[in-house]
Amino acid sequence: MRSLTFLMFGALAACSSGGDSSASPPPANSDLTVIGAIQGSGVASPMAGQPITLEAVVTGDFQDNDGDAARNLGGFYVQGAADGNAATSDGIFIFDGNSPSTDVKPGDIVRVEGTVKEFFGETQVEADRVAVTGTGSVQPAAITLPAGDLERYEGMLLEFPQTLTVSQLRNFERFGEMLLSEGGRQYAFVNLNAPNVAGYAAHVDSVDARRITLDDGRRDQNPGATTNTRAGDAISGLTGVLRYARGSGDAGTETWRLMPVVDPVFVSANPRPGAPQVGGGTRVATFNVNNFFTTIDDGQSGCGPTGNGGCRGADSALEFERQLAKIVTAMAMMDADIFAMVELENNASASLAALVSALNSDAGSSWDFVKSGTIGDDAIKVGFIYNSDTVTPFGDPAILDRCVDPRFNDNRNRPVLAQTFDTVPGGERLTVLALHLKSKGSDCDNDGDPDIGDGQGNCSATRSLAAAAIIDWIATDPTGSDDPDFLVIGDFNAYTQGDAMTRFEIAGFANLGATIIGDTAYSFEFDGQFGTLDHAVASPSLAAQAVDAVEWHINADEARLHDYNLEFGRDPDIFDPSSPHRASDHDPLIVGIDLN
Repeated sequence: MRSLTFLMFGALAACSSGGDSSASPPPANSDLTVIGAIQGSGVASPMAGQPITLEAVVTGDFQDNDGDAARNLGGFYVQGAADGNAATSDGIFIFDGNSPSTDVKPGDIVRVEGTVKEFFGETQVEADRVAVTGTGSVQPAAITLPAGDLERYEGMLLEFPQTLTVSQLRNFERFGEMLLSEGGRQYAFVNLNAPNVAGYAAHVDSVDARRITLDDGRRDQNPGATTNTRAGDAISGLTGVLRYARGSGDAGTETWRLMPVVDPVFVSANPRPGAPQVGGGTRVATFNVNNFFTTIDDGQSGCGPTGNGGCRGADSALEFERQLAKIVTAMAMMDADIFAMVELENNASASLAALVSALNSDAGSSWDFVKSGTIGDDAIKVGFIYNSDTVTPFGDPAILDRCVDPRFNDNRNRPVLAQTFDTVPGGERLTVLALHLKSKGSDCDNDGDPDIGDGQGNCSATRSLAAAAIIDWIATDPTGSDDPDFLVIGDFNAYTQGDAMTRFEIAGFANLGATIIGDTAYSFEFDGQFGTLDHAVASPSLAAQAVDAVEWHINADEARLHDYNLEFGRDPDIFDPSSPHRASDHDPLIVGIDLN
């Protein structure tokens, strides 16, 4: 077990657990307004714009320019006596600006005069006058997820007795926040279900109801966190005040956030994996390397075959060396015979040559790459790296693009690269197709392929038509292998039960990750949900020879602070070139095959 410091200052000790919140009541006074009346039972206060006076207990100190130099949100949270109405909150945020006249601390009873305001969905009181009148205590309300409408708890001190799971760390390093979920890891809908509009809508509602964002309450960016907490780790007994807002670093969209009043303690329920152990005489891996470019992205260099594409990846020579080190460390530990590389800079050979040169810097290494040149018009491409001691290319590579089959839209998908390999020794033959289909991140509306809300995201038909073209292309034996063993591997950008994957299954191909790993398979995280985008699909004859499949979870579960980037003032000493973790944003997939 390890403690994750969220930089608490003046923390309020939680009282014993109870079902309802309670606070030491202020003295009876006819001029005081009950907080429940201010909050009301709706999204917005029925008293917005009105002057009020209240007395309540301070539960969370987030004042600017006070003794707590870090947690600066321009005010503090208070909670009053329960008003007996379960639909109204008994807590509220008091905004007192950048230079508060009165320094408060948790446990203070304060008298506040001010005006009710709505600020991006959160009800607040803009204070004109704050006075400390005594001391008191608040018992947190115990709630469990799903908790229904959280509006009734806005501004209140809450306790979550259930175990929650870390589901996303996207904004942890920079903004000090992480997404927590009830019920374990959350999976993308189409990873486990056939696409369906009604089913997806219900899924979204269920996912939203079972999550909460944990926020450190700091407005500054890059607080310097160095935690090794991973998605899948657990936390229990969480206590804090509930806020509806953007992140404390002004990041993201408005959502429900818990601002802890005691340091949360996380349990390492998902430890980092060691080197993968993959069965089979021949091992083939796919590795999306998250835009590995040898051209430095300095804002001026043009990339892609025409020099008009946007450069990606490293922004400096130092970042490039860091990125290269991470990728090569991961590749060496995978011990694959063939790598289908995804998101390489689409140059003649520089991106592949740089990786091979680094791999061969170890004595005795015999790595090489397939000479495919530039492929298509996109700034990125796929490519092959192989161990020449164990496999050798047979013949020339072949390329599938729109010129071969107009159903394959290479304005959206990257062209497919096929290469036949023979094992050394033995001469057993295998043809591998590396692919990178259209992502869900941008629309295909102009192609008549919108997001229809069934859980597949943008461009589902584009990916499905590409799959149909690939299947028919395989039937032509594009490399002249004269062998029925084909492996289609790479970033399909389709979850396990997406239409593109179903195309392959109907044609008799086997999704090795799904069949060998099962429903727990995942290689990517998006919006706190996990799913498999990186697949290995085997022809019927090859499927019978497949013996193993391993998703190596070194990336999807990791916080971005461990990657190569030095942006936003990151401490460069956090980086560990000997660690494969966060070498990319996709987990590699390695399959083991006993060819015969």
